[in-house]
Amino acid sequence: MRDLIRQAIPAFFGLLATEYAAAKALGRDDSFDHRDTVTSLSMGVINVLLEAVQAPASHRLYQAIYDRRLMDFPLQGAPRGVALLLLEDLCYYWFHRSHHEVRMLWAAHVNHHSSEKYNLSTALRQSWATPWTKLPFWMPLAWIGFTPDEIKRASSINLLYQFWIHTELIDDLGPLEEVLSTPSHHRAHHGSNLAYLDTNYGGIFIIWDRLFGTFAREDREQDPVRYGLIKNIESFDLLEAEFHEAKAILQDIRDRGGLKAAVETLLRPPGWRPGDDSDTVAGLKRAAKSAA
Repeated sequence: MRDLIRQAIPAFFGLLATEYAAAKALGRDDSFDHRDTVTSLSMGVINVLLEAVQAPASHRLYQAIYDRRLMDFPLQGAPRGVALLLLEDLCYYWFHRSHHEVRMLWAAHVNHHSSEKYNLSTALRQSWATPWTKLPFWMPLAWIGFTPDEIKRASSINLLYQFWIHTELIDDLGPLEEVLSTPSHHRAHHGSNLAYLDTNYGGIFIIWDRLFGTFAREDREQDPVRYGLIKNIESFDLLEAEFHEAKAILQDIRDRGGLKAAVETLLRPPGWRPGDDSDTVAGLKRAAKSAA
């Protein structure tokens, strides 16, 4: 099947140029920095190339699972398509959440959050590792009877949807805020403010965050979003953006020593230290709640 993401690349650049022109006209172009934009676009180009390299392997993996599927999914036609979009977004939710809550996976996703700007180019600031780390999360779709092509198409639609929510120029969308992942919800997701950390993981729908207790509403007046990381990398270097957390993990493993500490460093949340979770998001929020 045709790759929807690669087909959409000209539209991405056209919309990015349109967003910049609109921000300039409105006096809101402080959300852009040309060095940051170049870094984001460069990371996106490399991600697309790596996705193309990885695609045959993922197709074979999902085909092997589909050939041994547990069931034939009972719906066909439009109901099947709707069910697939919902279920694929649920898989995306757990992929996204795990890549925030498990440090070795955070190392594969953190670059997407390393920009201190927020515009459509940030959507293209994609990891070079997630083409591989994402593979297990969509396996259940093949097990319950969706073909590899269906999974690929639904995943591409999800990513295409997420492009437009990376903007500061669209405010509250009224009733749609209750169901969909919107620019407002995703701005909060990209915030380094304590209230916004580890929230709003849904790709298309925000219903999973409401269901699993990870929803946060943006408050542009009382708590304006500060984009980036708790500790920003302060660099536009591609290798630093992609690998800074992996380097930090290796250093922590060397410093802590021992197999148990190494495994826990990889599998515990970012900020965890042996016997101390006070610097994890959960620990920081617990301390803030106690101090309130």
